[in-house]
Amino acid sequence: MNALFRACPHCGQAIEYFRNPAPTVDAVIYEPGRGVVLIRRKAEPFGHALPGGFVDYGESTEQAARREALEETGLRVRLTGLLGVYSAPHRDPRSHTLSVIYTARAENPGDVRGGDDAVEAAFYPLDRLPPLVFDHDRALRDFVAALAGERGLAGIAYPVE
Repeated sequence: MNALFRACPHCGQAIEYFRNPAPTVDAVIYEPGRGVVLIRRKAEPFGHALPGGFVDYGESTEQAARREALEETGLRVRLTGLLGVYSAPHRDPRSHTLSVIYTARAENPGDVRGGDDAVEAAFYPLDRLPPLVFDHDRALRDFVAALAGERGLAGIAYPVE
């Protein structure tokens, strides 16, 4: 059971709380002939990753994916599919997260640049990817399988906002 108890800071009585995975999003921004956009992270874990981050309260995962892509890469994206939900308990060394990973196309691919939590952002050919943090190597293998027609993508619940 995920229920835990701690003392209320005001009255001292035991209160119940739950430890749940934190919801995150990532985007596989793909341009034929250029590859996928990866960022180099400013914070731990350091390394290359798909652009993404935590879902804000009151935000859909679709909104979060578009926001994070813009903040970290300067790209306005159109989500094209749902690659999958990645939820292995140790996929993120900081805590248990669950990531909804979308595929996307950039409306302004020439404007790619690092921002927010990204030192840099750039397109990388799918056959020349640097080592990746989290489980993004697995997600990109799944994406390559989807491009080859060996795996499907799911539709998006809220494609336009």
